[in-house]
Amino acid sequence: MHNDTSVGILVSTYNWPGALKTLLHSILEQTRLPNEILIADDGSTVATRKLVDWCRPLFKIPITYTWQEDQGFRKSLILNKVMKEATADYIIQIDGDIVLHPRFIEDHLQQARERMFVQGSRVILNPRTTANVLAGAVKQLHCFSRGVSNRFNAIRFPPLSPLIRSNPNSSANIKACNLAFWRKDYIAINGYDNDFQGWGWEDCEFAARLIHSGVLKKRVKLAAICYHLHHDYNARFHLSENEKKYIDTISCKQAACINGLSQVPVVAADSNTSIA
Repeated sequence: MHNDTSVGILVSTYNWPGALKTLLHSILEQTRLPNEILIADDGSTVATRKLVDWCRPLFKIPITYTWQEDQGFRKSLILNKVMKEATADYIIQIDGDIVLHPRFIEDHLQQARERMFVQGSRVILNPRTTANVLAGAVKQLHCFSRGVSNRFNAIRFPPLSPLIRSNPNSSANIKACNLAFWRKDYIAINGYDNDFQGWGWEDCEFAARLIHSGVLKKRVKLAAICYHLHHDYNARFHLSENEKKYIDTISCKQAACINGLSQVPVVAADSNTSIA
């Protein structure tokens, strides 16, 4: 990875400004700051926009905030909308309810390779630790922190990371709360599929099309660590229908989706996208 490669942080969020604030502060603490932040808001109330505007003066990089009306879970569509505004070479996609290890971006850039996308891991926090993090009572998370259910994922030791491998042609169990890819590869497969409605399988289907286009998966452990705040599960009304879309993509070895990034019109940029 070249030092001059630009990186964007792509954040999906919905109605949890407290978590988003904690995430944004963890971005400020990175050893390698991103070149831009792209916030995809799938219908939050005005409190989230106010939080983003409050945070803007803390950053000296562009923050693009794109919002759409709440019409149910439409994550794929809002991701494509904000990606229309992206300029960075390399995109690290996360959820708005995680906390980044201070070397998260640095680690991702060390792992980045051409014609590959990176699937990282997440550390699950229990409700009590989540509440303490949101209240500011926990200043630093690590593998010995209380309330961590999968401590192995919290161990950072990059020299041993190459020893842990997985099938580079498998799109199973993809989690976009810690996923990285090249923007040009995103464009080549037409981004996420806008036809996905409701929670489930959109991440795996996106990864499957990357693989079909010749972009292989790289599984990363012991580096690029993030901590997932506890929350209730999303409703899964469309799970079987979405799974069928994923299976069809696998069967047809489809690379570019029909209704994706290129079908999304360019929306008007947020009037306060950056602070110089």
